[in-house]
Amino acid sequence: MLAKLTTRPGLRRCALAATAALTLVGAGLPTATANRQADGGDRPDLSRFYGQKVAWSACEGDAMPKDLQCAELTVPLDYGRPKAGTLGLALARYRATGEKRGSVVLNFGGPGGAGVPELAYDGKEFMELTDGYDVVAFDPRGVGRSSPVSCGDGEDGGLTTLDDGSALADPQGLLTRLKQVAADCAEHSGPVLPHIGTVDSARDLDVMRAALGDRKLNYLGFSYGTRLGAVYAAQFPDKAGRLVLDGVDTLTEPLTEQGIAGARGQQVALDDFVGWCAKDIACPFGQDPRVAREGVVRLVRSLDEDPVPTDFGGDFSGQDLVGALGQGLYSRELWPLLERALAQLVESGDAGGVLGFAAGGSALPLPLPLRAAGRADPSPGALVDEEDVPLDNLPAALMAINCADDPDRPTAARVTADLGRLRAAYDKASPVFGQYRLAEVLMCYGRPRGTDFIRDQVKDLDAPKMLLVGTRGDPATPYRWTEETAKRLGSPAVVLDNKGDGHTGYGSSKCVHRKVDDFLLYGTLPPSGSSCGPDEDDD
Repeated sequence: MLAKLTTRPGLRRCALAATAALTLVGAGLPTATANRQADGGDRPDLSRFYGQKVAWSACEGDAMPKDLQCAELTVPLDYGRPKAGTLGLALARYRATGEKRGSVVLNFGGPGGAGVPELAYDGKEFMELTDGYDVVAFDPRGVGRSSPVSCGDGEDGGLTTLDDGSALADPQGLLTRLKQVAADCAEHSGPVLPHIGTVDSARDLDVMRAALGDRKLNYLGFSYGTRLGAVYAAQFPDKAGRLVLDGVDTLTEPLTEQGIAGARGQQVALDDFVGWCAKDIACPFGQDPRVAREGVVRLVRSLDEDPVPTDFGGDFSGQDLVGALGQGLYSRELWPLLERALAQLVESGDAGGVLGFAAGGSALPLPLPLRAAGRADPSPGALVDEEDVPLDNLPAALMAINCADDPDRPTAARVTADLGRLRAAYDKASPVFGQYRLAEVLMCYGRPRGTDFIRDQVKDLDAPKMLLVGTRGDPATPYRWTEETAKRLGSPAVVLDNKGDGHTGYGSSKCVHRKVDDFLLYGTLPPSGSSCGPDEDDD
């Protein structure tokens, strides 16, 4: 659930030592309360990680902004066995231009979204925050340049068989394929895969906070980034500073229910897009909204039956189109570009335009080569070069993190018994997005059981006030998740009701943007339950 899609070429993969004691005191080592693992056991000695200081330098690459600085943070591969190996996390920052009060760390969502390129190309949206902060983003473990996970070359990486009924006719064959996909992901991802979940990423955030020299973590998380922020506040309540969660994720719903909610929300957004498109004579589906909606369904089914070739050696299927649509619907600002890309596909069979959306979304792996030929694999735990990030990293990381965060692992018998009912429920939620969402949910079969920490422990927080932003017309994170998560987190949660449309509010509503900045910069919170109107007026 990426907060948004960046369509710039740099993000289109498919179309393309310890410091002085003073520092330790200033940053603050974890307290006895925070120095507990999610399983309740004591943590081993992590002082060498908390004692590091970030060494910033100019970012490499001609496309990188000249004022953006980059760095590497070292974290343990396994927090339970910190001597068993380390990982490098890629960091980037825009330096504070005003009187510096510390840092604010951003997470743009996903899960699986790389933060460094997003900050590089969309950093202008956060420049107001440099009045008081260094604005910092990072590639989480398993993502981007930070030991990226992969499921291989993409063959059998997606559940394209769900569209032809074979899964219902041969559920045992489906389960066999799912187990093979899980094995492929384990083979190609390396040692980081068992340690990729949000609980470990939240621990990384606290190491980052200390290494940046901050006593408290100030944080702005979008979409999945709200889950990460909530888990951090539960693990390190006395280190939580000003936390903002925009596009609030659920902490309790099982993946099956999340998928249905997501499909339903995306279908509403698609219907809105089609209605908008049909008012334009250039709409590739015609000017009748009902006929246009049926045309989208037919296009998806047609591409699943007969994918079109791409300039990159793979085919573009209906489910790849669904992934592209999901990204293009996140913001109305993207709709004209999406319309043109769809027209290009419908009228000339050219998938080049929609590929840009599919590459930025959570589409399942395309069968494209992973790395340039002749490149050596990096040392375990080291940052990889940008051009060596696997093409399927985003969907591979999305699946790995969501599965690591979910404790439910139905038996083969349960999956077999429920498959028909689930397929019907997902198709009812959305004839376009249902199959795609169900495929994502089923991908956890054959993987180790995920943590129950988030579902059982992230509640009734004893932490400072935090701002939760929910958007009424959000196609990915329904507004009720904001209300439910706020109730679950307890008294620290302050809700801002954004009555607009689109996924998250900071980038689309001036009112939300202003209230978030006021909280992060000055500590000024709106009354809980206050709102921002669709026309960016205060209510």
